[in-house]
Amino acid sequence: MALKKNPKVDLKLHYQRVFELSLIAALVFSIVAFKFYPSTEKEKIKLEGPQELVNVEDVVNTKQESAPPPPPKPPIPIEAPSDDVLEDIEIGETELDVSEQVSAPPPPPKVEVKEEEESVFFVAVEEQPEPIGGIEAIQKKIVYPEIAKRAGVQGRVFIKAFVNEVGDVVKAEVIKGIGAGCDEAAVQAVMQTKFKPGKQRGKSVKVQVSIPIVFKLQ
Repeated sequence: MALKKNPKVDLKLHYQRVFELSLIAALVFSIVAFKFYPSTEKEKIKLEGPQELVNVEDVVNTKQESAPPPPPKPPIPIEAPSDDVLEDIEIGETELDVSEQVSAPPPPPKVEVKEEEESVFFVAVEEQPEPIGGIEAIQKKIVYPEIAKRAGVQGRVFIKAFVNEVGDVVKAEVIKGIGAGCDEAAVQAVMQTKFKPGKQRGKSVKVQVSIPIVFKLQ
């Protein structure tokens, strides 16, 4: 069963009356507004005094003339050879004798190229090279890089040293590094170290040896 609206709260019952009252109020308000609203016409301002006429003169465009180019430099006079000088020149014969036998020029001298023998470094010998003072002597020459200290880089660097017959390190290579400048510092310390040369059958020989360098922050 459909519910019926309460007539007291039904807005459609009073819609027509409210609309008519609103329309009448709007018309009354418009009539009052047009009747009593002040005039909006602007007052005309009169300018007193004579008007001055300004004559505008035409400005003639002037053309700027560029300066003429400088005159060309006079050519430097060159003295022509005189006839007396030409008479002293003797011109030899220019005819070629085809039948004349010409000997071949001697061959260039041979330059002997001496092939340098590559240095051979032994890997395994009877007596391996040893740093004078031990590994501690190399560790004392290590300069810990400042950038490695700040970054806290620690570890072990392996260097391959090439030691000659007299115990000098002729070359050093990094086998395994840790970076941050530690590899270069290890190579420099090994290059500055004097070694006891390696021996094979009682004779000093060239040997390559691996050296561990420890980097540790204290």
